[in-house]
Amino acid sequence: MEFKLHFDHYNINVADRERSLEFYEKALGLKPVGENNAADGSFTITYLGDGETGFRLELTCLKDHPQNYDLGENETHLALRLNAGQKYEDILAYHKEMGVVCFENPGMGIYFIEDPDGYWIEILRPKK
Repeated sequence: MEFKLHFDHYNINVADRERSLEFYEKALGLKPVGENNAADGSFTITYLGDGETGFRLELTCLKDHPQNYDLGENETHLALRLNAGQKYEDILAYHKEMGVVCFENPGMGIYFIEDPDGYWIEILRPKK
């Protein structure tokens, strides 16, 4: 059997929907592109998009989740690449000003920012 799949979305659970929406728009320019909410109010799902690709980041907020999410060793991560013409150093300085840079690897030309729930997001230089 042959078939072809394509990426649709990546899910993370968040403790505070509004706080996360603000972070992802301010830090990465991602905006809501869809929503799915439980009829009983037990959860909200908000899909964020970059306005260029069809890939979506799904933010799930469970109403009755009392503790912080256990992220293990946080070895999985989302990665975003700057578009051609964007200056890596300017975006890095912006994220430093926001206080969200948690790790830099100048030799590889990457850095990571941390969202309000502790998820790491890799920022990549534009492709040449």
